[in-house]
Amino acid sequence: MKEFKGKILFLDRSDINTDEIIPAKYLTEIEKTAMKPHLLEDLKLDGFDSGIDIKDKAIIVTRENFGCGSSREHAPWALEENGIAVVIAPSFARIFRQNMYNCGMLAIELSQDRINTIFNEFGKATAQISVDIEASEIVIQSKDQIKTIEFKISEFDKTLIQTGGWVEYADMHY
Repeated sequence: MKEFKGKILFLDRSDINTDEIIPAKYLTEIEKTAMKPHLLEDLKLDGFDSGIDIKDKAIIVTRENFGCGSSREHAPWALEENGIAVVIAPSFARIFRQNMYNCGMLAIELSQDRINTIFNEFGKATAQISVDIEASEIVIQSKDQIKTIEFKISEFDKTLIQTGGWVEYADMHY
């Protein structure tokens, strides 16, 4: 099972699509590692520099409809290659969300109010998150404060996470 903790990359924008997560011109690559340097390189967000801001981040906190656009596994793969195994948002594109779980990664949905609180209380600080899948809790911590937030995922998605993704699950059960 992947590790679900680390520094937060705050992306304060809705509707970040799969072409912004990993540009289509890199979809012909035959190795996942080839996508690593191109994660979010086409993302238009004031003050964001993918070459600097992604480094050492493990969790994304963002706005609604993350992963909209084309239905491709490459978007979660590019996140995974950069050490990002958790995305937290109010909502996800359905196929992107499932691709995350199929890859053994977490797509955690929190209410818009909770996301706003996270941005307001932690968005300007260097903050990190630790996710406890068994307890269904997120612990957010900065130098000045700590906050625990509960979340819900289905038992099947939890099982996919615990086994490492769909392929590993299928190997165990079929």
